[in-house]
Amino acid sequence: MGANISGIDADADVDNYAPSPKLGDIPESCLALVLMNFDPPEICQFARLNRAFRGASAADFIWEEKLPPNYRSLIQELKIFDDFSMNLRKKDIYARLCRPNPFDGGTKEVWLDKSTGGVCFSISSKALTITGIDDRRYWNHIPTDESRFQTVAYLQQTWWFQIDGVFEFQFPPGTYSLFFRLHLGRASRRLGRRVCNHEHIHGWDIKPVKFQLSTSEGQHAVSNCYLENPGTWVYHHVGDFVVEQSDTAMKIRFLATQIDCTHTKGGVCVDSVLICPWSVGKQVRTHL
Repeated sequence: MGANISGIDADADVDNYAPSPKLGDIPESCLALVLMNFDPPEICQFARLNRAFRGASAADFIWEEKLPPNYRSLIQELKIFDDFSMNLRKKDIYARLCRPNPFDGGTKEVWLDKSTGGVCFSISSKALTITGIDDRRYWNHIPTDESRFQTVAYLQQTWWFQIDGVFEFQFPPGTYSLFFRLHLGRASRRLGRRVCNHEHIHGWDIKPVKFQLSTSEGQHAVSNCYLENPGTWVYHHVGDFVVEQSDTAMKIRFLATQIDCTHTKGGVCVDSVLICPWSVGKQVRTHL
């Protein structure tokens, strides 16, 4: 009889046994709500855990929040995707926008910062107005693999150094930073090694370069900087500007000048102008 009772108890234990819940048992909809609170790189890391997280990480409402509010107009107005379809998943749209996307004849590029979804622009030297650029005695466009545009403007010598640019775009709200990317000396490859020719570098230690920006909203910024560190690409911070509304385009003018005609200056490469969210610009300034 005791044996029969023991058997009944054992059967009851088996009937009452329930396996412990696992991470993969959480509904994808719940996981997706949690993933919304993480940055895109972190979401992609969670997607590697298991099938449930992978499915949840692809939810459109997650990536709709990460995309800039004007991403549709960005794609359509700049015509950066030849084969783009709005039927793509939002995650795929985000991934494609995080790549460098050329526009305006390949003289400009736009991309999203992978971590924040902030819109970044790079404007090549060929899209800038450079005084004397057509006179080969002073300026030349030279090929290089150190530029995302594969070419830079190189100054041998001039009395009047002036670079002018204008850019208009419907920026998402936020604070943005603007930089000129410059390099003292002419870099090249020799026997597989990078070398820098300092032959034409002169005049930059006499007077600083004046960097300026202004916006159609009346914002202004000015900075002055001596060009230093030959052989190194340097991002020169011009200033910051604030966008409060995204329903209208903002025009930005930026300028770099050193026009003291008491001396010549030369030996500088002009690569591009970078416009990026302030948080991205802070990282750029940290690595200067």
